[in-house]
Amino acid sequence: MPTADLRAGYTAARAAGATRHRDIAAQLGVSEAELLAAHIGEYAPGAPVQGLQVQRLRGPWPTLLGALEGAGPLMALTRNASCVHEKTGVYSGASASGPAGREMGLVLGPDIDLRVFYSRWAHGFAVAEDNGRGLQQSLQFFDAQGQAVHKVFVRPGTQWGVWAALVITHRCELQQPGLQVLPALAPAAETPDALIDTTAFREGWAGLRDTHDFFGLLRRHGVSRTQALRLADPAYAQRVEASAARDVLQTAAREALPLMVFVGNPGMIQIHTGAVKRVEVMGPWLNVLDPGFNLHLREDHIVQAWAVRKPTADGLVSALELFDAQGETIAMFFGERKPGRPELRAWRCLVDSLVDPLGAGAAAWAPQAGECAAC
Repeated sequence: MPTADLRAGYTAARAAGATRHRDIAAQLGVSEAELLAAHIGEYAPGAPVQGLQVQRLRGPWPTLLGALEGAGPLMALTRNASCVHEKTGVYSGASASGPAGREMGLVLGPDIDLRVFYSRWAHGFAVAEDNGRGLQQSLQFFDAQGQAVHKVFVRPGTQWGVWAALVITHRCELQQPGLQVLPALAPAAETPDALIDTTAFREGWAGLRDTHDFFGLLRRHGVSRTQALRLADPAYAQRVEASAARDVLQTAAREALPLMVFVGNPGMIQIHTGAVKRVEVMGPWLNVLDPGFNLHLREDHIVQAWAVRKPTADGLVSALELFDAQGETIAMFFGERKPGRPELRAWRCLVDSLVDPLGAGAAAWAPQAGECAAC
């Protein structure tokens, strides 16, 4: 679609009450990155902004992300098609390793906690928008298909001088509107169950010593994540009701049980560690609306939910994992924990309570759940 038509379509959608760039782009039949790129033009940090103004950025992306620490408090937003995770804090403790363009990155601040897969980062923009409620400033990053990977928003207390200097440093020389994106990636075909050595796979699972080794286990045996859960020993994976996410968040809020909430996409995983307090249901959205942490989860997108256990050097680690109709991960919930310490007993008991004691295979799960009888 010509950039002029995209601009006109955006203006019309705004006038009709649409607020989210993602939704407007979908209405226009383009990616969110293409919608933003249609608005590339003159952009001067600190100058008056009317409507939507966009500037194309250049990497190296690890350098840019590392420089955000000096900007002070910011809001980090990572999402997928079914869940949005927002955390406010400082981008401290940033690092990256690996060959240029394929780095693996970390941000390990007390509030902003990220796992970054830079090989999926293709496009970056500085965005300024007067949305009728005030000026909103952000940095937004997208993959080669134009899907959002990560966004960073200015917050009260952000050091404007550092922010403006960062935008200038990473400004592309070429500021022509428009963007070419690649077609959506076809989902990987799942290996038929009959071709999986289930015995070896289950032995590998039982022999895990660290939760991070689980990804390697999946790769070695050529199984998808939902396939792995389906083929797992029932002592380690039990399918539960889709309502489990609501049960977990409401119980955690009521009992002041600290959680770890993981939400990601192929280019980023964002983690909240700590309490959740205000849990609200609004239509299909299950929300956490706390100072410094917001979560927005489409409950109607949850097609599979699993209670999962993984052996580690510190004992079993329990989780609730959510998946959509395509088998893509929506979100994962753990009890708050640190390496070298066992998981919280109250969290294990909460996960155990999600499993139907009369369900198929529940007897294999039950013996290790016995300790929760007194919880």
